[in-house]
Amino acid sequence: MRTLLLLLLFCHVSSPVLHSLKHFITASTGIPNIPEVVGTVEIDELLVGSCDSKKRMEVKHDIAESFLMKYPEQLEWYKQECLGVFPIFKPRTHSLMRLYNQTGGVHVLQKVEGCEWDDETEEVKGFSQFGFDGEDLLKLDPKTFTWIALRPEAVNISMMWYTDTYLRGSFKTVLTQIFPELLKQFVEYGRSVLLRTELPSVSLLQKTPSSPVSCLATGFYPHRASLVWRKDGEELHEEVDHGEILPNHDGTFQMSVDLNLSSVTPEDWTRYDCVFQFSGVKEEIITRLEKDRIRTNWVKPSNMTVPVTAAVVVLALILIGAAGFIVYKKKKAISPPSAPDNSTELSEQLNPET
Repeated sequence: MRTLLLLLLFCHVSSPVLHSLKHFITASTGIPNIPEVVGTVEIDELLVGSCDSKKRMEVKHDIAESFLMKYPEQLEWYKQECLGVFPIFKPRTHSLMRLYNQTGGVHVLQKVEGCEWDDETEEVKGFSQFGFDGEDLLKLDPKTFTWIALRPEAVNISMMWYTDTYLRGSFKTVLTQIFPELLKQFVEYGRSVLLRTELPSVSLLQKTPSSPVSCLATGFYPHRASLVWRKDGEELHEEVDHGEILPNHDGTFQMSVDLNLSSVTPEDWTRYDCVFQFSGVKEEIITRLEKDRIRTNWVKPSNMTVPVTAAVVVLALILIGAAGFIVYKKKKAISPPSAPDNSTELSEQLNPET
């Protein structure tokens, strides 16, 4: 059997789910044509909204728009956060530049904070962390709600930004009460979207006969899944290259894993298979490596004899003594479909500028 899908459907399996709420704030310098500060909100890795320092606010998913319509107090809270946080976030980029003796150029300060909630144990974990120019900077200790410097020079920054004991209590309230309540409320409201299960389509792709074979799983939900290559039933860790889980435009996800077959004989190909599995679920989708299952747009070259004439002197010099040359059709790399932004603009009553 080329593809084995066990009869027990994934959607009928009950297992605990770890839900997450993540707020991302990014401030940048030296990058033209983009807002200085941008914030986004993700629930269970689903992008649901964004706002920026130009006071633009957008809802990125239908379920989020209807949720904010029903709970306008949540929309108002986010409006106040955007208006209140952004003006103080940008100056922090400049304070870091002074700390590192930087006077110009492209610099990026990022912050991610939120919470995770186990819907079975009811355990909640809050988190907050800063990064600067691609390196970790500060991390909040969720037990003491004090900041941990992840780089020596960040010690002074934590003291400068968060010396007020009021802020410590504020962080505790937000991470242990406000965020978890919002997350639980949204999950309950959007359970038809967030708690659904969609199985992927799995394909084997190859650019050229000498390229790695890529196993692509696309259209699955939720994102908590794995995709691996196995040989004789054992997972491979060498000669494989795992790609990231990426969003599709319809709210589902895609991922791929490449297998290098340069040292594998054609007779051994059937010993390999690609396995997709949702986290916490035993059932698997297994796709065996077989030549006739591989999708590719490379074609065998065709021999064409081209007479050498005076009009192609340079070509004649190159091909002298030869009967002709091989014409290859242009090869195009096979790649997963791009994931355009699937945004839904706010109606006028949701836009703070109107």
